[in-house]
Amino acid sequence: MRIPFYQKALSILLLTFLHSALIAQSTRLLREPSISKTHLAFIYGADLWITPITGGEAKRITSTSAVESDPHLSPDGKMLAFSSNRSGVTAVYVVSVEGGIPNRLTWYPEDAFARGWSPDGKSVLYASTRETAPSDYARLWTVPMGGGASTLLPAPWAFNGQFSPNGKQLVIDRMNRWDREWRNYRGGQNTALQILDLETLKETHLPNERTMDLHPLWIGNTVYFLSDRDFNMNIWSYDSKNAGLKQITKIKDTDIKWLSTNGKELAYEWSGNIYLLDPSNGSSKQIDIVVKGDFPWAETKWENVSARATNASLSPTGKRILLEARGEIFTVPVENGDALNLSNSSGAADRQPLWSPDGRQIAWFSDQGGKGYELVITDQFGKTALKKINLGVSKLGWEPCWSPDGKWIAFVDDDVRIQVVELATGKIQTADIGGTNIQRGDMGISWSPDSKWLAYAKTGSNQFKRITVWNLTTGKVTPISDAMADAYQPAWDRDGRHLYFLASTNLALASGWANTSSISAKPNFGAYVTVLRKDDPYPFPLKKLILIILIEEPLLFLFLLENMIT
Repeated sequence: MRIPFYQKALSILLLTFLHSALIAQSTRLLREPSISKTHLAFIYGADLWITPITGGEAKRITSTSAVESDPHLSPDGKMLAFSSNRSGVTAVYVVSVEGGIPNRLTWYPEDAFARGWSPDGKSVLYASTRETAPSDYARLWTVPMGGGASTLLPAPWAFNGQFSPNGKQLVIDRMNRWDREWRNYRGGQNTALQILDLETLKETHLPNERTMDLHPLWIGNTVYFLSDRDFNMNIWSYDSKNAGLKQITKIKDTDIKWLSTNGKELAYEWSGNIYLLDPSNGSSKQIDIVVKGDFPWAETKWENVSARATNASLSPTGKRILLEARGEIFTVPVENGDALNLSNSSGAADRQPLWSPDGRQIAWFSDQGGKGYELVITDQFGKTALKKINLGVSKLGWEPCWSPDGKWIAFVDDDVRIQVVELATGKIQTADIGGTNIQRGDMGISWSPDSKWLAYAKTGSNQFKRITVWNLTTGKVTPISDAMADAYQPAWDRDGRHLYFLASTNLALASGWANTSSISAKPNFGAYVTVLRKDDPYPFPLKKLILIILIEEPLLFLFLLENMIT
């Protein structure tokens, strides 16, 4: 019986829809996969979970308030080794894939992190800085699966590694990187992966040009690892027999985060999902996993955020305090009354609140709605609907500053642009761009009393900060402090005719935090004032100084010195 074409098309469409719906229902934020021939273990919500290697609904193995990490399935697929800080110090544990009470293997009072298994499955490989001095550094150890004394391996310095299938070699990553999320880092933390012969102790360096190479493991004679040598973290392979190097994946947008193998296939974490890769042909497929569990820490509850208050400011009337705490915006009475939550958006991050000059309105930055940060404005009681202003090219704002006439808000964005928002229209203009990105949030922008000028400190090419002003009407940018002085924190006088700031004229070159070859200078900063109008008098009147000098003979010299400052 022939099936009509439209029925075939409908069936294909239905199957596609069902597959898409299944993927849409899959849980994300799955981390640190480990695979055997039959199972897949991973970390979710700091707990250990397991599914069949084909995916499906996950089974929870651990359920604690501790942090579990580094899961490794045994060669026979029956046991799981992992790291946990449930005992206070991070230690290595093993547990059956069927669940149960984990058995602690390491008891030394120093952190230990699971790294894998011996090829015969009788011992667990782990890394620890135990028994190292004067500075601590990681080494690899093994401990029997049933417990007992640990054995130090002859790798003198190793933070990660894995045995070769025959147990005669180790592939080693020496470095414990303090910031492995630093994309395209090319500094001293990047060291070449090593293949160590456990009999001869001969070391073979894998090709490395200061790239970040992570998570080395074996399939046969080939070492697979993650590397950012194409400026994105991808899977690469190294043939230990002919020293051949090959790129396996070519993902361009976000990095691969983790790598595991069962001796035949590779599992990796990417974009919050787990994928299975066949290294023989490079094909990958997502493993659809659904996680269902009781997560008490995610339940709705009361939270005391008093100790987390930041960005506090006093209202113009002096009766209430505006502050930010745990992503919410509050006003709190100075004396009597109740605290008021203006944002009430526990699922959003609300930041950098500020009062309007008359104290009737409050503005802040919010990412509620999932479209990136916006500038939102409401009345001081939070009764009116939020007025939202799109930030345009800016991703986030620092140092928001409301003009005294209430018509403008200026802020510094993620690219150190000084952005000025017209509140009536939502139009944004760029006043100036800072000289260095590290000054973001530290430019000290300040409006003049007439709302016509912005003052701020801008870093110059010599890395000295210079007091600069921008005119709202003309858009003209004018530096007003000396280029050879380091100046910051501009503050307007109430009359708008004087600008005060701090400055140093003896700032010198300083060495970096890791450089001990020179002694940094200790500059002195003083308070300065600039007269902004040529016709205005000098703020400190000049005085005559009478100087009397008495010399040995009763001879008196009297000098009258004109135009000398006391």
